[in-house]
Amino acid sequence: MNQQNVTQVQAPTRHFSVLLSPTPRGARLARLLAVAWMRDHDVPYGVTESATQVVAELAANAATHGRVAGRSFRLVLQRRRDTLRIEVTDTRGEDLPRIQPACPGGDSGRGLLLVEALADRWGVEPGPAPRKTVWAELDLPRP
Repeated sequence: MNQQNVTQVQAPTRHFSVLLSPTPRGARLARLLAVAWMRDHDVPYGVTESATQVVAELAANAATHGRVAGRSFRLVLQRRRDTLRIEVTDTRGEDLPRIQPACPGGDSGRGLLLVEALADRWGVEPGPAPRKTVWAELDLPRP
């Protein structure tokens, strides 16, 4: 009986990381940079639309709720063979995000509900102090 060694080839991970100011302008820049990066790395259009909204929500949360004067937030995008991972790290590790019931007349409070609806998985990783990372993953269609 012959046995053949089969080497499984994994597609390389494509990675992007940037520090941005925790301001509305920084959050807007996060969204614009993410769109450009996804376009350059052939992320399918439907995933790009959802991912753009996820980046916008997570970056806005970092600029609003994770803001500490003089400390930036980090946006990371990783494209693996079948997953796009979005990470936003801020320096308010003591303030972990959680989904709250939306107030019908309120102007805010729906961001994480939107992230939950658009992402296939999402979560929060505390640390190292004083940081936390909110991440979301979107499955990519198989060719």
